[in-house]
Amino acid sequence: MPLKNIDISEAESLVMDVLWRASAPLAADDVVAALVSEQRWQEATIKTLLNRLLKKGALSASKDGRRYLYSAVLKREQWVSQESGGMLERLFGGRVAPLVAHFGKHRKLSATDIAELKKLVEELGDGS
Repeated sequence: MPLKNIDISEAESLVMDVLWRASAPLAADDVVAALVSEQRWQEATIKTLLNRLLKKGALSASKDGRRYLYSAVLKREQWVSQESGGMLERLFGGRVAPLVAHFGKHRKLSATDIAELKKLVEELGDGS
């Protein structure tokens, strides 16, 4: 059963990324340790973000002695799909071709990027 859309901020997505990369639930101290060096955030800021994500249903927490272990409920693939679909709709009317054209015109696409796009288009064409 698909989960409802959960809106997460850019800062919250950085917390989620730590949990998505983890192979097991993490204590708040583990999340703090990962983000303090990357973002130079204060411990209180990270714990506030964890609590927000918990309230939104993006995380779950289980008691482990005197601490809580956090796990991602929102899957990265679901979030990427939600975010990319919204961006595509807002900026390009839901159409992929104008998005690719935009990147081709305003950002240099490498030969590898172009080859991968051609291959993807061919694969998509074979499936119709």
